[in-house]
Amino acid sequence: MYHPRGEPVVFSRDCEAVVIPAGDSGTIPAGAEGTLTQALGGSYTVYLQGNLFRIAGKDGDAIGQEAAQVPELSDNATDKDVEQLVWDQLHTCFDPEIPIDIVELGLVYNCVLRKDDTGEREVDIDMTLTAPGCGMGEILASDVRSKVEMIPTIRKANVELVFDPPWSSEMMSEAARLQTGMY
Repeated sequence: MYHPRGEPVVFSRDCEAVVIPAGDSGTIPAGAEGTLTQALGGSYTVYLQGNLFRIAGKDGDAIGQEAAQVPELSDNATDKDVEQLVWDQLHTCFDPEIPIDIVELGLVYNCVLRKDDTGEREVDIDMTLTAPGCGMGEILASDVRSKVEMIPTIRKANVELVFDPPWSSEMMSEAARLQTGMY
C-alpha cells in the first residue's frame, strides 16, 4: 500500500471531490494545486486551500494516480472464495481521515452472502461510523457497495449504516489500536 507524505499534486482536469468530513461534493478545477495526504484502497485524500477532499479512485488520473484494480475470481471459485474476496474488498475501504481500513477499525458489524439458483450473489453488510454525525457516512457506504459489487457473481451489495451498538475504540483490531495509540 502506498502512504504519501505530503506529495504535491496538480489537478490535470476538473475533478469531482467530496469535502471531508462534511460530505459535501463539488468540483476542483484543473490547475488547482494541493497535497496528497492519503492514497489507500483506491481513493485519495488531498489537502487543498485549508480543506481535505476525497477523490474517488476512478478520478485518480486527475492527480497522476492509478485507478484501483478490479478483483478477479477463478471459474471454479467456491462460496468461501467469494466470501474471502468480499472481506478483501472491505479491507480496501478506508475512513478518509484515518489511515486504517474499516474492518480493522471495527466498523463492519455483519456481512452475509446469499446465492440464488443462477449463481449470482447478494451481500448484506451492516456497518457503522466512528461518529454518528459524520458527513462521510453515505460516501463510505457507497464506497463499500461499489467495491463489493465489482466482484464477479455479486449482483448487489446492500449496505446499511447502523449505530447500535455504538462504535468504540475497543472494536478496533489490536493492530489498529497500536497504530492509532488507542490501546
